[in-house]
Amino acid sequence: MYPILLTLHSLLRWFVLASLLLAVYRAYKGWFTRQPFSSADNTIRHITATIAHIQLLTGLWLYFISPVMAYFFKHLKQAIHVREIRFFGMEHSILMLIAIVIITIGSALAKRRQTDEGKFKIMAIWFSIGLLIIILAIPWPFSPFTSRPFFRLF
Repeated sequence: MYPILLTLHSLLRWFVLASLLLAVYRAYKGWFTRQPFSSADNTIRHITATIAHIQLLTGLWLYFISPVMAYFFKHLKQAIHVREIRFFGMEHSILMLIAIVIITIGSALAKRRQTDEGKFKIMAIWFSIGLLIIILAIPWPFSPFTSRPFFRLF
């Protein structure tokens, strides 16, 4: 079960990034060109937040069943000094949670705005901040904090 969940979580990462990039692109384009906020834009907003929530749920599930996290909690004083364990035990999880909260707030605020420009502006700003945090918190293969392969299929 653990390898399947890891694979699902790894693949969802790309869906989150793709949907966020599309949502941010559409939001800035709509904001700066003063386009009407269409039902397609609303669907992209909603799907992006939904995919982010699914990623959060799989991430939380992994967090609590992971052997790395079990070690982290059992040996907290030693684990804090091991970069990779600390990254996943604290930094990655906290930053990702913050990013999903920011995306959720941005989605809710955009949904409630009355003007099209306001919807695009809120979406652009809040989703961009969430995307930036996610990009910083992903364990990229080239990351100085810790690295993972682009795809984990096992």
